[in-house]
Amino acid sequence: MTKTIHHRACHLCEAICGLTIETTLQDDATVHISSIKGDAQDTFSRGHICPKAVALQDIQNDPDRLRQPMLRIGSQWQPIDWQTAFDLVAERLADIQQRHGQNAVAVYQGNPSVHNYGLMTHSNYFLGLLKTRNRFSATSVDQLPQHLTSYLMYGHGLLLPIADIDHTDFMLILGANPLASNGSIMTVPDVEKRLKAIQARGGKVVVVDPRRSETAAIADQHVFIRPGGDAALLLGVLHTLFAEGLTRDSHLPVDGLEQVRIAIASMDAEAMSLRCGVPAEQIKQLARDFASAERAVCYGRMGISTQAFGSVCHWLVQLINLVTGNLDRVGGALCTEPALDLVASTSGGGFNRWQSRVSGLPEYAGELPVSALAEEMLTEGQGQVRALITVAGNPVLSTPNGRRLDKALDGLEFMVCVDLYINETTRHADLILPSTSALENDHYDSTFNMFAVRNVTRFNRAILAKPEGARHDWEIFVGLAEAFALKTGRELKPTIAPAHMVDRGLRAGLYGDASDFKLSLDTLYGHPHGMDLGALKPNLASRLRTANQRVQAAPGLILADLERFITAVRPQADELLLIGRRHVRSNNSWMHNYHRLVKGKPRHQLLMHPDDLASRCLSDGQRVRVTSRVGMIEVEVIGSHDMMPGVVSLPHGWGHGRPGVQMAIARAQPGESANDLTDERQMDAVSGNAALNGVPVTVVAA
Repeated sequence: MTKTIHHRACHLCEAICGLTIETTLQDDATVHISSIKGDAQDTFSRGHICPKAVALQDIQNDPDRLRQPMLRIGSQWQPIDWQTAFDLVAERLADIQQRHGQNAVAVYQGNPSVHNYGLMTHSNYFLGLLKTRNRFSATSVDQLPQHLTSYLMYGHGLLLPIADIDHTDFMLILGANPLASNGSIMTVPDVEKRLKAIQARGGKVVVVDPRRSETAAIADQHVFIRPGGDAALLLGVLHTLFAEGLTRDSHLPVDGLEQVRIAIASMDAEAMSLRCGVPAEQIKQLARDFASAERAVCYGRMGISTQAFGSVCHWLVQLINLVTGNLDRVGGALCTEPALDLVASTSGGGFNRWQSRVSGLPEYAGELPVSALAEEMLTEGQGQVRALITVAGNPVLSTPNGRRLDKALDGLEFMVCVDLYINETTRHADLILPSTSALENDHYDSTFNMFAVRNVTRFNRAILAKPEGARHDWEIFVGLAEAFALKTGRELKPTIAPAHMVDRGLRAGLYGDASDFKLSLDTLYGHPHGMDLGALKPNLASRLRTANQRVQAAPGLILADLERFITAVRPQADELLLIGRRHVRSNNSWMHNYHRLVKGKPRHQLLMHPDDLASRCLSDGQRVRVTSRVGMIEVEVIGSHDMMPGVVSLPHGWGHGRPGVQMAIARAQPGESANDLTDERQMDAVSGNAALNGVPVTVVAA
């Protein structure tokens, strides 16, 4: 047996930790993975990994993972060859568009799309040929308000200031649990050590959360907040900064700060305390502590996106950093300067250029909010969606009112999925096209290098050979494009492999041929542990993409939404509000078929404060019925003092025991889908992003 050592980054979450993978060539000429460990020489992750990385071998060896195209005949699946599959897709989609129009075909792209560069570089090679306006993705159940805010304030949706965690003295965290997520829109491996380093140098970490999360447990201060109340807290903080003269001048060119000051004049800490459940004096002290720190940063993530005022929240995060002089400042919030700069090479957004047919929800960057997907299928009339393409996504478990979407999928004329599994969504498909596995692919993190807390780069070579007859994801899209172009006569532009695209981008970038680095793919081949390109530094002033190249502090869309905030109906005193929950061993809905990740203590339960249990005559460990406007589930409840009274928490992504799902380990797990309770009518009105947190529910004995 021959052993070989490989180095690459884990692709399963945003931390992109470096790995040392040992493979063994067996006597029968097969290659087995014998160990996966953290790479101590990795320039970024410094040897750190989480349990997900070790499970890469479970994914590779999973007997449930599809390895060839599968066609559904009735309730049975049968393999077919690739060209037959491509021709079938082209024929069915062309026919549907000819009969019902271009928009009769919809597309949904899931979160893993940004974890695999072949999907990033080549999916639109085919999907763009469809010319449909019904494009959807996981963005609108996650970070859409964050992108929209950067688009409105800085002129580009990917120009996202990142918390300079390694140099800050005060980090205020809202709507985030980086110890479970490993950072998010803040690529930060080994985040626990980095947070503790803030404390070791005399700084402070403050976490605002309706639950005492894993991150809150190690923070210097944890602030309980009513779900959906983050905008009120942030308004109270910003008002205090203005009222008490705690602001600092910024070196950035800024328009509209006086408009902001006037717009929030009535939103003092006392008024906002009633909206968020945080005492007024605590809000004021938070503002004072933030302003008095030499270097401070406010970091808000998914929890503040997926609520009714998500765009207002992210706007306020940017303003708090701006008015305290911490935007574009070391130790504050800085924009990464990646080797492959998508800010420089892409247009940056576009907003509300068209709207969804039924509810009139706004487009952003060519996509509509996914809350509209089911109604676009179910509502009859011109433009009704009659065919769907999903790419690496499971919207039945990942989007609001999943049962309604489940019903809608049953009524489609045709559905094709690019996916590795027969899951809760793809079980409805007529055809599933599986790509090679991650370890059979090379990879470049074009997205997460843009959000990293240091400027880093690496190229990940494939660890295992491509199996005979398999297709990489980018090859699937090339095959689909060629078949569709042949069928419809549409023009097909030449394309090249993803690695060649990366090489061109590296050479044209900041560290390319014209720099001292002379960075190229060949350079990265010689650095298997990655390359550190330096600490983040101020650069926002020169990269602004607004029309007048000034920060727009008072976007009209967001100022107008303050009127909705003022008149918003407040939760009833006895109302329970549902929030989500994340675990380090899970990432959305697709990592529950791996023994290494689902073993250990169960984590599917509903968490509730003991006082809320007692007031409803419920007991710890009891099975309860949880009901919202859209649905009902039954699940085990656990009493927890980590919960704020009046708040219950259910993790996302469970509920695999449905007919037709062919994921044996996942099906054996208990738990229900939180998105059978979330409401497609609840959303951030500015962006259309789903409001998955703060959903009113009732809980009674089952």
